[in-house]
Amino acid sequence: MIRRLTSRLISPLLFAAMTISTAALAQSADYPNRKEADWIAPKFTFHTGESIDNLRLHYATVGDPSQPAVLLLHGTYGSGAAFLGKDFGGLMFGPGQPLDASKHYVIMPDAIGVAKSSKPSDGLRMRFPQYNYADMVLAQYRLVTEGLGVKHLKLVMGNSMGGMQTWLWGETYPDMMDALVPMASQPVEMASRNWMMRRMLVESIKQDPAWNNGNYTTQPPSLRLANTMFGIATSGGTLAYQNQAPTRALADKIVDERLNAPVTADANDFIYQWSSSGDYNAMPNLSRIKAPLLAINSADDERNPPETGTLVEALKQLTRARLLLIPASTETRGHSTTASAKFYAPQVGEFLKQVTPR
Repeated sequence: MIRRLTSRLISPLLFAAMTISTAALAQSADYPNRKEADWIAPKFTFHTGESIDNLRLHYATVGDPSQPAVLLLHGTYGSGAAFLGKDFGGLMFGPGQPLDASKHYVIMPDAIGVAKSSKPSDGLRMRFPQYNYADMVLAQYRLVTEGLGVKHLKLVMGNSMGGMQTWLWGETYPDMMDALVPMASQPVEMASRNWMMRRMLVESIKQDPAWNNGNYTTQPPSLRLANTMFGIATSGGTLAYQNQAPTRALADKIVDERLNAPVTADANDFIYQWSSSGDYNAMPNLSRIKAPLLAINSADDERNPPETGTLVEALKQLTRARLLLIPASTETRGHSTTASAKFYAPQVGEFLKQVTPR
């Protein structure tokens, strides 16, 4: 049992002992009191000073609003509803599972610029206000407190972009939550390969003549190519790709499948989504975090490589924090590993049992 949360690594042996198979945990997606709705912020002011009237924030919820509230934050160009799938919700929301929907009120918003929330492709295109992660967190806070009337959260948990926002939640609203679980993320400044690849995504679209300064009539061809390149380069896992594609023919098959997949993204939305991480840096205010924290990363995460040691050093600033580093294998998927709760559901459950409500 976890008696005291410290800045240390959960051992691979403990990880192996606690990992439970997807088949054993999978539950029905028919969660109690499942809802989707929009909340409108009459006026929203961004960090740049720009403002917009009637900012729409879409969200999904499951469970009873009278129960302890949990906020789940998705990754870049994802959606809150993605948490309802079998790989996460099927392992976390069922009876007896860590976020049992009969005992929690789970809130899953779509971030600004993504999915069914307000975004450039709604009509403003490149005239949409420039937003960053701090703006997204502020919008989420307003949705939770003004829109849903929730004054305290049992847990804030996020993946990738949502993981970085979880760090910001902890230091921006330190008394708002009992616990934090940032995944596939670090509090350190957006830099190194993580930022270089994001910058290349944006540049590849902006330098495509078909983009036409955002005034295109059909999606620029660079969107498909850039997205495919980024996905292969920064998500998937080295061992997993070697297992899936040990020959050139199999490697070509994966590339062809991805290049031939329907394009569902919008180029302007895409630019905003990836640019929004540019000024992310949770390190200066990290010591403001009060809640116990469990950071979950994968050892083969291409965007947050553990060998840099930056996350371990950052956690030393916190007195009640620990790291679960999921060992790399043919079953993990690099940066995408944490999309599947089978790698950490038991550990999150144990962590929450040791958290005292504040």
